[in-house]
Amino acid sequence: MLESKQRQIAEAERLPIPTVQAIIDGKLTAAASGKTLAVVSPINGETIAAIPDCETPDVDRAVAGARKAFESRRWQGMSPKQRKRVVLDWADRVEAEKLRLAALQSRDMGMPIRLAEELEISFAIDSLRWYGEAADKIYDELAHLEDTVTAMISRTPLGVVAAILPWNAPAMIAAWKLGPALIAGNSVVLKPADDASLVCLRIAELGLEAGIPEGVLQVVTGDHKAGAALAEHHDVDCITFTGSGEVGRKIMMASANSNLKRVSLELGGKSANIVLTDAPNLAMAADVSVGFMFGNQGQVCEAPTRLLVQRDIRDSFTEEVVKRTRALKVGNPLDLRSDLGPIVNAAQHGQILARMERAEKEGVRFALDGRAAEVPKAGFYLAPSVAVDVDPNSSLAQEEIFGPVLSVITFDTIDEAITLANGTKYGLGASIWSNNLENVLYATKRLVAGNINVNGGTGPVVELPFGGFKESGFGRDRSLHAIDKYSDLKNVIIRTAR
Repeated sequence: MLESKQRQIAEAERLPIPTVQAIIDGKLTAAASGKTLAVVSPINGETIAAIPDCETPDVDRAVAGARKAFESRRWQGMSPKQRKRVVLDWADRVEAEKLRLAALQSRDMGMPIRLAEELEISFAIDSLRWYGEAADKIYDELAHLEDTVTAMISRTPLGVVAAILPWNAPAMIAAWKLGPALIAGNSVVLKPADDASLVCLRIAELGLEAGIPEGVLQVVTGDHKAGAALAEHHDVDCITFTGSGEVGRKIMMASANSNLKRVSLELGGKSANIVLTDAPNLAMAADVSVGFMFGNQGQVCEAPTRLLVQRDIRDSFTEEVVKRTRALKVGNPLDLRSDLGPIVNAAQHGQILARMERAEKEGVRFALDGRAAEVPKAGFYLAPSVAVDVDPNSSLAQEEIFGPVLSVITFDTIDEAITLANGTKYGLGASIWSNNLENVLYATKRLVAGNINVNGGTGPVVELPFGGFKESGFGRDRSLHAIDKYSDLKNVIIRTAR
């Protein structure tokens, strides 16, 4: 079975890269300047493609086309049932290429193929289907103010939405944004990360093949220049961004300095994973903690990078975590036997190493040091590390590493654990393991986090909103709540003669 699947992956890997151009007004196009960016695979450091290096003229053209499509009502004027059919057909087309897209994702940014297929691409499909099904089930409201006065409260699309994506889960997060923005009736200009554009380009192209009208879904590739041009654009009505706090701040400033476009941000995280002595299943807690932490090489905004363990079980539980972490196999992400693939690029690889070196200078001790492990020499690989007895105020415990480095911190009481969990500038995720319902409810009411898993909880699901507090940003992806940020309410008050 494994060998058969591996052969299928090898066949998918050999297929030509389907789309390497921007998509503007329904056509594949190069950048106006003719410039391109090399797509370097983190698997071996080799260039596998080149994508357009779009700049302001390309963004202007994409936004103008999106505005024209919106004003023509070629999409928002469709019946909800028609939009539903298009989005559902789109999801079917993505599913038909699921393995090919997963392999493309692995080659482009290093995600292990199993994770790419079973979580990333599958969740993108699920999200498109979920929002497609929702398209004809969202209704407006009526208010009867007087016997002859009735008001319609209607939900109306904002216009042109710019969606700027991160590189760590491009297909899934694209679907989180495209689904609600499109079923609300908007036009969207998608800007994928330059380190993970290939899968987004193909998914967008499949959307056009499914019947999304010309100009309704545009894709501009490139580096920060394209993103900045969208943030500063006076004809973009809304911008949704997932990425770093540094860039999120720049987007907010650009909005204030341009047309006060609406902004929603999903930024960094430093999630705490609290394990109490009365956890119902410590073996399961160790399994889930290691899997969640090191999946996608720790390049996950909600990754539980701070493991808070109650003192009575600290040594034994840490030992179990280290044992499971040491057993993880680092290798080619297209190999089903690999648990971890490479870091996304050389710069990110170097930043993680620099943060580990800084932590050592601050006195941090690594019970498991991934720098000493044997990994493939070509590419940007790094084995996982576990730091123990970490000072909660140290840089390793406070700053987002975005890599395979876990910090273990000791606590004595539930109140201390809550204080430690809330003791960073982030508020994205948290986890707690306890059989004591009173402790669980006490903690979850006080933890400042947008997503809290109890005794394992669940992986990402489209039914639940996702986002954070504090410097993890604001606004929510996923669920019906996400539609709110891509639409607004309009009153139409009608007075009749009788």
